[in-house]
Amino acid sequence: MAICGVGLTLSAFAGNKDRSGQAGAAELLINPWAQSTGMFAINTANVFGVEAMKNNVAGLALDSAMELGFSHGIYLTGTNIAINNFAIAQKIGDIGVLGLNVMSMGFGDIPITDYYNPEGYGTYHPQFLNFELAYAKRFSTHISAGFAMTYVTEQIGNIGASGAAFDGGVQYVTGKRDNFHFGVTLRNIGTNMRFSGTGFAINGDATQSTPSFSVTTQYPSEKFEMPTYLNFGAAYDFYLDENHLSTSESMPKHKLTAMGDFQSNSFNNDYIGMGLEYSYMNMLFLRCAYRYENGIGDPTTSTTIYVGFAAGLTVQKRLGETGPVLAIDYSYRPTDRPANGVQMIGIRLAR
Repeated sequence: MAICGVGLTLSAFAGNKDRSGQAGAAELLINPWAQSTGMFAINTANVFGVEAMKNNVAGLALDSAMELGFSHGIYLTGTNIAINNFAIAQKIGDIGVLGLNVMSMGFGDIPITDYYNPEGYGTYHPQFLNFELAYAKRFSTHISAGFAMTYVTEQIGNIGASGAAFDGGVQYVTGKRDNFHFGVTLRNIGTNMRFSGTGFAINGDATQSTPSFSVTTQYPSEKFEMPTYLNFGAAYDFYLDENHLSTSESMPKHKLTAMGDFQSNSFNNDYIGMGLEYSYMNMLFLRCAYRYENGIGDPTTSTTIYVGFAAGLTVQKRLGETGPVLAIDYSYRPTDRPANGVQMIGIRLAR
């Protein structure tokens, strides 16, 4: 059975080439959080808090009573593409945790050109925006699950499209110190989207009629699907100084977490990734990861701008003895030229 399972995984690893590039709403594949993008979001099994809404929503079932987060991304440095993201999560007793995530993408000022004005005459401002409402609950000390719905809207000049996508996820933890993590999530199952608006209207004259008159004709666009994918992840925490604790210390100071992840994409190549995160006294976190897909590294076959590596760090500290925990996150993912990498920075406040 295990051999059959491995064989099926390897046979599916190439992704669905026949459907490659046919999905829209690609912003749903972008993780705006600096903490998890420092590992290419391969922390499906152990992501937690507001960041879980863009990875595995089951991790939203956090221990904190409330968490706020904001992040800003410089996407493909030099392209004027910016990502802004805000999220809030609130624990409601034994009912569970409710979360709201708002993400926007701006593309700067793009010149308006046509046949008669190739140099441009003004600018337009494409804007992508999505609102995500999520719910997660910890059903026991070992298992949590969550569900989310995202409203997607894209506006480009005088045309636009909208739709809805749905996510579900589960996390399971076991081990002596709850240090063995498993996670699975299915994301972006949703409605079809179609662009419409006055931008698809063409004005013309019916010259064959007497008298002639003006006619406006609409040319609708084709529908497109959401970028659905299925994610499996595992993680294991190594407490490096566990055997050297004094009687007054309850937790080790040094922790190293190893992670692995497989992402099966409906419209792109599949991904497989591995990463490490080191933490010191739950205050300083250093992380790095590598994500592989077929053809990566070869400009003639690669379908991604990324070279596969990611790195990041987090510094966090409790404000006062009973105050909230303040965390600052940063991540960087190098890309092929002409882009100069993707940088994310974020701030989180939890209590």
